[in-house]
Amino acid sequence: MTTRTWIILAFTALSIAAAFLLPAMPQPTEYHDFADQRHLFGVANFLDVLSNAGFLLVGIAGLIVVLRPGTLFEHNSERWPYAIFFVGLVLTALGSGYYHLLPDNERLFWDRLPMTIAFMSLIAAQIVDRISVRAGLVLLPPMLVVGMAAAVYWLVTERAGAGNVVPYGILQAYAVVMLLAIAWLYPSRYTHGNDIYWVFTAYVVAKVLETFDKELLAVGHLVSGHTLKHVAAAIAGLVVLRMLVVRRRVGRLNEMA
Repeated sequence: MTTRTWIILAFTALSIAAAFLLPAMPQPTEYHDFADQRHLFGVANFLDVLSNAGFLLVGIAGLIVVLRPGTLFEHNSERWPYAIFFVGLVLTALGSGYYHLLPDNERLFWDRLPMTIAFMSLIAAQIVDRISVRAGLVLLPPMLVVGMAAAVYWLVTERAGAGNVVPYGILQAYAVVMLLAIAWLYPSRYTHGNDIYWVFTAYVVAKVLETFDKELLAVGHLVSGHTLKHVAAAIAGLVVLRMLVVRRRVGRLNEMA
């Protein structure tokens, strides 16, 4: 195996060890206390609910692009990770909207579960694009299982009175770092592969907006940080969608030159 492969495997092993060895931490109850709790048109927490429409629109548009024959995939099977990624966005819209109507741990599970689908399928898509089509497709099912298991484990431990959100948190961090690592270590077979860095940027912006939820709402009392977080995260999906629309095969461009 190459040094690059060892780096990926070592980071994966380290993340798994951390998930098992770090002290358990329950979900803080104050997490559900979002700044914008305004009711509009009979809908509780209206803007936090409505802002999930971005995930829905990007997810549906992404599925159309992935499944249409004209979208560039060197092998037809390469569509699957991206298709599942956009399905994850659609399900995130539904799950997050459901959660924000009445935030609690039980509903938060339905927000987090589809996000693991989006995270893990996007990693598999990058493995397909950059490392090995076969490896990415083979790894896709177990990665999805592991991602969903982290969300299920969190909810089960919460119900048992000994909540542990650490494995889910590590999974989310692992997904982000792994996307960056794969992009840095392996060039894509397609142009616009570096657009994945914009996905990372949108994710970071979303986390910052989430952190300053109340402070942003206090500025003019127009929109909260958490509402804007949904918009920023949906833009991350839009970046992936655009990448698929405009990309070309690198080898073909070289041949034309």
